[in-house]
Amino acid sequence: QVQLVESGGGSVQAGGSLTLSCAVAGYMFTDRCVAWFRQAPGKEREGVGTIDSDGRTIVTDFVKGRFNMSQDNSKDVIYLQMNYLKPDNTGMYYCAAGVKKGLVCWTWTSDYTTWGQGTQVTVSS
Repeated sequence: QVQLVESGGGSVQAGGSLTLSCAVAGYMFTDRCVAWFRQAPGKEREGVGTIDSDGRTIVTDFVKGRFNMSQDNSKDVIYLQMNYLKPDNTGMYYCAAGVKKGLVCWTWTSDYTTWGQGTQVTVSS
């Protein structure tokens, strides 16, 4: 059974940077997608980006050019590098994993069967 553990959250001023980590423990299916989601208080969880087993990434338009995803397969860790943070980026960040079903990893929450407990990111103006 796979488990995901996020870390790296914290408080930062607008314009700053944070790097979140998602550590994978246990067996991870070979052809998989890992996604990062953000949930602001009182709002639905929304996708930030995805990365597949081969390292292909997609990030949403809202964070394109500021956020990057990467992975270290030797350590089973997926990263979310967040630069030029804005107050709108505040929220609980979750990583999630699921079997890759098509050519691309999307950020449909229903595609992901394993979730971490989240790490809080707070960006002040």
